[in-house]
Amino acid sequence: MDGLSIKCPNCGGGLQFDPAAQDYECEYCLSRFTQKELEQLISDTGEAQEVSGGPADGSPDTGTEDQEEAKAVVYTCPSCGAEIVTDETTAASFCFYCHNPVILAGRLDGRYRPDYVIPFAVDREKATEIFLSWLKQKRYVPKDFYGPGQIEKMTGVYFPYWLYSCQVDGSLEGEGTKLRTWRTGNLQYTETQKYDVSRRGTMDINHVTRNALKKSDKRLVEGVMPFDMKERKPFSIGFLSGFVAEKRDREQQEFSMEVETEVREFAAAGLKSGIGNYSSLSLRKEETVVKDPRWEYALLPVWTLTYKDKKSGKIYYFACNGQNGKVCGVLPVDPAKLGILFAEIFLPFLAVLLTVGWFL
Repeated sequence: MDGLSIKCPNCGGGLQFDPAAQDYECEYCLSRFTQKELEQLISDTGEAQEVSGGPADGSPDTGTEDQEEAKAVVYTCPSCGAEIVTDETTAASFCFYCHNPVILAGRLDGRYRPDYVIPFAVDREKATEIFLSWLKQKRYVPKDFYGPGQIEKMTGVYFPYWLYSCQVDGSLEGEGTKLRTWRTGNLQYTETQKYDVSRRGTMDINHVTRNALKKSDKRLVEGVMPFDMKERKPFSIGFLSGFVAEKRDREQQEFSMEVETEVREFAAAGLKSGIGNYSSLSLRKEETVVKDPRWEYALLPVWTLTYKDKKSGKIYYFACNGQNGKVCGVLPVDPAKLGILFAEIFLPFLAVLLTVGWFL
């Protein structure tokens, strides 16, 4: 298949989205373009429009979009002609040879075209600063995890998410009981008051988020939440330039029952919290009705860094929310550093015990 890139009209270099300036920069001639100018450029020249294509060798494409097992797909870099090998969910990447950003044709067409994207607001320099600051609090991490070569592997990735919104009408009816106890002399009195309780309300639920990529680590893609959905923008292919992007391979049907149950329980809990203070509450009727359910598909920004332990083969990771800088991660532990800690604490303690024991 053919790869696509957004070309600078001044020099022909690849344009990349700049999170700090929220515009597009050519790394060669340093020209800058706004989102409006970029969209006009694409409209006028037709460059970076996604087009359909077959495999690079010209053979028919027999794969299906919903196939469970990922297969390698070969693309051609539009800048240097090199072959780019990806799996079926990658939608944007870099050419290994010329390092130009490449958007992979057809991956975000039709029903796979996102409704929204939240552009990166944290650039690589800031993400690296956040990473190193976070590591200062972790004393026993191997140097290999944060060496210069490892930090260079930090990647900005647009992960796919489903966003669920709806309106919930809720109502409940029941009986609340209040007890009041007091003592007069040797007698104890208890007053029981019963109240009819009724509550009704409508709750708007917006952007309940679910990971839409099977191969992603759930802890990674959910650990960086939440995102501020007020900052979402209508999807434009230009936002992907200079980053890796993944397309979804999980559909909303997988989450429908789970999410609907979650929002019903949330709405019911909201009604109960407004009832007031009763010693006990007995419900006669409780009802929640979900109205206007809708799913939207969005690409959300995450900086990721992974590390494979040479001895155990276990994968560790660091993730940073590309919008607000929130951090999560699972870090390796250096046995040598733990050994030093053991020596610093245990050996002096042992020496004290032996000295005391000598004089007893």
